[in-house]
Amino acid sequence: MAFDVAADRYHRFMGRYSEPLADQFVELAGVRRGMRAVDVGCGPGVLTARLVERLGADHVAALDPSPPFVAAARERCPGVDVQQGKAEHLPYEDGVFDVALANLVVHFMSDPVAGLTEMGRVAGLVGATVWNHATATGPLSTFWRAAKDLDPRVADEATLPGTGEGDLGVLAREAGLRDVREGTLTVTVPYTGFDEWWEPYTLGVGPAGDHVARLDDAARERLRARCAELLPDGPFEISATAWSVVART
Repeated sequence: MAFDVAADRYHRFMGRYSEPLADQFVELAGVRRGMRAVDVGCGPGVLTARLVERLGADHVAALDPSPPFVAAARERCPGVDVQQGKAEHLPYEDGVFDVALANLVVHFMSDPVAGLTEMGRVAGLVGATVWNHATATGPLSTFWRAAKDLDPRVADEATLPGTGEGDLGVLAREAGLRDVREGTLTVTVPYTGFDEWWEPYTLGVGPAGDHVARLDDAARERLRARCAELLPDGPFEISATAWSVVART
């Protein structure tokens, strides 16, 4: 997956959505002073920074497989123990954290059940979010609709683990978590116009960026034109909904 990219590219592509989502996520998880927390799949430190604001850097740890993201999270959150690693093999002792959170990560885990199991091993409370790609209310829904309009064989993100209704709850229960609470979180992002919306897709981030990068110039222009047809002229807003789950071990 194309997440071994500079942090500023991720921010321009998904940060506009993940930043406000992180604000809602820490509220949902009930993060409060005195807790110890780990941000699993921390990316460039979006959720990590929120945890630091509430808990202090000495009460927060973070982990991500991408070296550029690890470096960015360390820069954004000085004093936090940020390590390179994977959710499926967390480098922490049993029960060392009060809460383990994964914001927009589960669907990119190689083994989501193993990842959630590991999160439950190291913390008493586990929380996760995944964009709702299954019912056209995710942040990338217009893009993938346009791509499939041009080529129905295109594999979008709707088949990734956790992207459908109830999927996160199923994964959490398979991971042995209990008291599973499922819900949704919605954010709204403004754009000045189509060009501001389109440009991040050309940065090579995630499955959508991979798809654009594989197209030749003519196919890329056809995709751009189809996206423009599906979006309003002038300024507009995109509302994006994520599935959420909070559970105990």
